[in-house]
Amino acid sequence: MSDVFVVRNQLGQYWGKKKRWVDGTKPRAVAHFKHEDEGLNQLVELSSRDIELRGEVAGVALDERGVPVVEPSEHLIPQEEDLLTEAASGEEGAAEADGDETPAASDEDTSPSP
Repeated sequence: MSDVFVVRNQLGQYWGKKKRWVDGTKPRAVAHFKHEDEGLNQLVELSSRDIELRGEVAGVALDERGVPVVEPSEHLIPQEEDLLTEAASGEEGAAEADGDETPAASDEDTSPSP
């Protein structure tokens, strides 16, 4: 018999405690349910919001610390820290690009066309 139940999507990702999909590389972030029907209810809720979702409720064991033992998905999800770093570097790059891409005004550009 399984210790707890988790919700897994078609990509092998798990529904997380923060109400978003996680890849399972940090098992502590995976939401787990004591009863299978709780997991099924969560899956039905998710399916009603996303008709493309093909999910399942899977029984998993808990380790000695009470963390579900899950296999990480092959489809990794970028972590929040990575997204924040990307966004910050993207803003800096955009500011630099704006300065480089501004064309210099010339007399030819401002004259009316005949």
